[in-house]
Amino acid sequence: MKPRSSRWARSVALVLIAAMISSCGNILPRMGPNKREIYAGSVQRQGDAFVVSVNDRVTRATAVQPALGFTDEFRNAGRLGSDTIRPGDTLGLTIWENVDDGLLAGEMGNQTVLEEVQVDGAGFIFVPYAGRIRAAGNSPEAIRRIITSKLDEQTPDPQVQVRRVAGDGSTVSVVGSIGAQGVYPIERPTRTLSAMLAAAGGITIPAEVAQITVIRGEERSKVWFQDLYKNSDFDIALRGGDRVLVEQDTRAFTALGATGAQARIPFETQTLSAVEAIAQVGGLVANASDPTGVFIMRNEPAAIANQVLGRNDLVGAQRMVYVLDLTQPNGMFMARDFSVRDADTLYVTEAPFTQWNKVISALTGTLSTVDTVSSLAGD
Repeated sequence: MKPRSSRWARSVALVLIAAMISSCGNILPRMGPNKREIYAGSVQRQGDAFVVSVNDRVTRATAVQPALGFTDEFRNAGRLGSDTIRPGDTLGLTIWENVDDGLLAGEMGNQTVLEEVQVDGAGFIFVPYAGRIRAAGNSPEAIRRIITSKLDEQTPDPQVQVRRVAGDGSTVSVVGSIGAQGVYPIERPTRTLSAMLAAAGGITIPAEVAQITVIRGEERSKVWFQDLYKNSDFDIALRGGDRVLVEQDTRAFTALGATGAQARIPFETQTLSAVEAIAQVGGLVANASDPTGVFIMRNEPAAIANQVLGRNDLVGAQRMVYVLDLTQPNGMFMARDFSVRDADTLYVTEAPFTQWNKVISALTGTLSTVDTVSSLAGD
């Protein structure tokens, strides 16, 4: 009876193995969908995503990157003259009178010094006996002539000197990834954006991903840090009250599947190709990746999706799956030219060989279990 029981147990176990192998595609562990399953979700097969093989035409149509640059309003603002007085500036006044007992001077001298006269928010200053004088928009020389004219009516031949003491009203705040955050006056050496950044200690993040935002009132505009030195038009003149923010590019893509890392990966350069993205995550896994199954998934604006698909009827963002086959003669060139964009998902499928190995491993492990069952049945 023992041999018959043993054969019966082995038969039952083999039936279970066959059932497991027949459904191994669903029960074996894996990193995600395979190529067949991705293609099954295409619009052509009643799915909701367009699956497109990458070629030169697709590469050109999808090569859209965020354009950063200051608006004409920022670029056309001229540099402030070093002698132009603005609200908030502080002036120093010295007045000489040709009489011993003048309007302003004391009995012991004919010189009067007003150390700090601040220009108010409306742009005026007050000088005793001269009254309220418009200072903002004028140069120190123009203000000197105005004060002299006002006092000349009350004291003989007054002599006036006007100097700019400080520019507290013409300041710029610099914050973010900068060497020394703070509020800086606009002075002769720091009238432009690049000069002000240098005065604040320079940026503290990689130049390739540094972005500079200037906020002026209700307006704001942004530029790549490197473009300040590539295009002189972007080295704009500053205005009092400007706020300068230095920050790192926040774009990122997600890597999944048979790659060296599965994570959300920030961009390390202004533009990023598929080859660079793969390299950033450690490349393909040599013993697991399928180089014919490299997918870039994104929600594509209707304008680009229509161009890629040769249509004009699509409305709204479309789910697009771009396929790269690195084994083709020009596959690496296609991957080098194809641009990865913010929020893309890079997914690499497992090679069929990897799944087969998992089947074999499951089978051999299960056969060991069968021998154990048989031995127990024999006992």
